[in-house]
Amino acid sequence: MNNQTAGAYMAEELHSQPAVWAQAVDLVAEPKLLPAAGQKIAVVGCGTSWFMAQSYAALRENAGLGMTDAFAASEAFVDRDYDAVVAITRSGTTSEVLELLSKVKGRVRTIGIVGDTSSPLVDLADDVIALPFADEKSVVQTRFATTALTFLRASTGADVSQSIADAETALTAELPEELVSAEQVTYLGRGWTVGLAHEAALKMRESSQAWTESYPAMEYRHGPLAIAAPGRAVWLFGELPSGLDTDVAATGAHFEHSTLDPVADLVRAHRVALERSLRAGLNPDLPRNLTRSVILDK
Repeated sequence: MNNQTAGAYMAEELHSQPAVWAQAVDLVAEPKLLPAAGQKIAVVGCGTSWFMAQSYAALRENAGLGMTDAFAASEAFVDRDYDAVVAITRSGTTSEVLELLSKVKGRVRTIGIVGDTSSPLVDLADDVIALPFADEKSVVQTRFATTALTFLRASTGADVSQSIADAETALTAELPEELVSAEQVTYLGRGWTVGLAHEAALKMRESSQAWTESYPAMEYRHGPLAIAAPGRAVWLFGELPSGLDTDVAATGAHFEHSTLDPVADLVRAHRVALERSLRAGLNPDLPRNLTRSVILDK
């Protein structure tokens, strides 16, 4: 990877998202491995995967498919009579996820959603939903996370065809300079898009070492609005709360809200993160202090 042009893997992977999402939606056997409607489940992950778990949990509950809780794997409370635990992990080697699955093995059914089919998770989980076509070489995740979420979103009965079409638009749309050059960006979401907001903020931090924050949209006026100012930006995914755009405009900050499907809008956030990284002379494929998977010493 050291001989690769900076950001080349991230660029290829983020641009492949519409095609890879469509491939995931076409899977036939894998959706049947997910917990049945009415079952009470926990969804766990670390970092990006935790944020996708948050989005899936909200989508599943809103679809009436059963109580669904999302946890960071390191902070999960899974001794709550769950019928199943779903673990999302690109590498299948993340220490906290493997430790959690080991603790509940034989007591609670576990389903792993994984990119690397040679990883320890494959033998540890009761059932495995393999997405090797979405796996990545870049340390910074893009397509695995959005592919897993698109697969899960479709499993709730949602029609994701518009999301896939919108992602194609997101890949060619001009990026507002206010986002690429903003001193600071705050990302907001409502309901299932709160996870997307957290993920967009993480992508920017990982890729370009930028100052970003993320909140549920209705919480933004309860303090975080204080940092809004000219030269900064607020980016909302999903439903616009009444008056929020006006409140942000009054601060002089740029307000960003797209008509694209929220997951497709996340693709735009990937592109902004990549562009900012390259402008700063960084390599998002090898971000500072980070590795593809967090493997802790025992």
